[in-house]
Amino acid sequence: MDVLDIARWQFGITTVYHFLMVPLTIGLGLLVAIMHTMWVRTDKPEWLRMTRFWGRVFLINFVLGVATGLVQEFQFGLAWSEYSRFVGDVFGSLLALEALLAFFLESTFLGLWIFGWGRIPKKVHLAALWAAVIGSWVSAYFIIAANSWMQHPVGVVTDDETGRPLQVDFLAVLTNNTALAAYAHTLVGALMVAGSLLVGIGLWHLRKRKLAEASTTDPDHQVWRKSVRLGGWVSLVAFVLVAVTGDIQAKLMYHQQPLKMSSAEALCETEAPASFSIFAFGKFGSNECDDVHSITVPYLLSYLANGDFSSAVPGVNELQERYEEVYGATYPDDPSFGNKAGEAIDYTPLLAVTYWNFRLMIGMGGVAAAVAAYALWSTRRGRVPTSRIGVYGSLLAVGAPFVANASGWIFTEMGRQPFVVHPNPDVAVEDQVYFFTAQAVSPGISAAEVWTSLIGLTLVYGALAVVELWLIVRFVRRGVTSGDGHATPGFSPEPPDDDTGDGAPRRDRDDDVLQFAH
Repeated sequence: MDVLDIARWQFGITTVYHFLMVPLTIGLGLLVAIMHTMWVRTDKPEWLRMTRFWGRVFLINFVLGVATGLVQEFQFGLAWSEYSRFVGDVFGSLLALEALLAFFLESTFLGLWIFGWGRIPKKVHLAALWAAVIGSWVSAYFIIAANSWMQHPVGVVTDDETGRPLQVDFLAVLTNNTALAAYAHTLVGALMVAGSLLVGIGLWHLRKRKLAEASTTDPDHQVWRKSVRLGGWVSLVAFVLVAVTGDIQAKLMYHQQPLKMSSAEALCETEAPASFSIFAFGKFGSNECDDVHSITVPYLLSYLANGDFSSAVPGVNELQERYEEVYGATYPDDPSFGNKAGEAIDYTPLLAVTYWNFRLMIGMGGVAAAVAAYALWSTRRGRVPTSRIGVYGSLLAVGAPFVANASGWIFTEMGRQPFVVHPNPDVAVEDQVYFFTAQAVSPGISAAEVWTSLIGLTLVYGALAVVELWLIVRFVRRGVTSGDGHATPGFSPEPPDDDTGDGAPRRDRDDDVLQFAH
């Protein structure tokens, strides 16, 4: 493997690992804020129990997400310095806003929420949590806006001296239609992740308490029942919205990156009308599109691409020829392309990666929705499910939306190759801004150096994964209270005496400030 391939593996591994935590932080943060709001409005103890239990899971994930996210910034300068130089004028403002505005808002108010129990008025305390959640959502938008600019560069002109893009319209970058569609899709995908977590863990605890013949009237029972019902409805609604936003994204991709979407369907030759592939087989690994065969649904791909059932959809072979005519059949004979200089350019993404990740994304989303429907049905009218297969299957299915999110990003990023910044088809060819991945890696960096960082980061991330799973499993197993109904040490299932009745916080509390954050 050459330096480029190793650097791509490193960025892919660290990014996918980090993104396993991002949707849970975004989705679960909102649900915890809703739980906290319900406690403030109703003063019912089960909402407090839910807030504190799920809040701990949220905080564990948030901390690990921050730790792994820091590496992403360093990689730009270490292994991808040429890429950083190329996109710097655009990314500088977006990443600065993400760090200085959104992340500071998120982390500052999250700290107030953690340490504010019983020390600030209830409504101010609640507002701090909502501010942190809003900060995380704003932070996500800036990152997605940056990624979407790579997919569909807008708001820039090319500098005649350096050949790099110069930002001339920041508003165009922020309102990029690719960013708006990707952001909406990401948010509802994050809600599916959080909803599935509530469903899986909630059903497991309900069954456990049922087998132990625990009372169905105590607050702990209500914690898990409300968690399952909330998670189930959130997952089902999010699944519908995922389908809607995904359709919008697909139509944009067919216009902006047609090779990515045709590769996702293994559509080798142009068809009118075009059929949607359910299952394909052939020489995916060698990227020989002519030797791929599919079981299809007639007309559906034309609708997904263009909104009608009869229009033509260009195939991979035709698009490969088109790209060669416009962007060249070979890489320029330039030192900046390293050992790729002069080689033929394969504009077709890896068919096996785009095709199967696209289906894995859809399939795992469907699994999460099916489990949510089962959870709502099995807990209707006060029922408690005891089916071992159903409950443990739901617990295992917690991973389904995580896989769906990761597969979606692998498809999005791998499908853009061989470009790291894809050309914008809405701009005249002579004015287009694009950048090949082959010229984006840092010059002078050796394969041994990248291998060292790749192995080191993989080991560190593996250790962090063990830590996170151990912490979450530990808290999940302990639940809200101990088996005899008494409060588990460190947990506070009873509403804290955090105000004096007139909205003023008590000042005479001597409990440990880390009671909630430990």
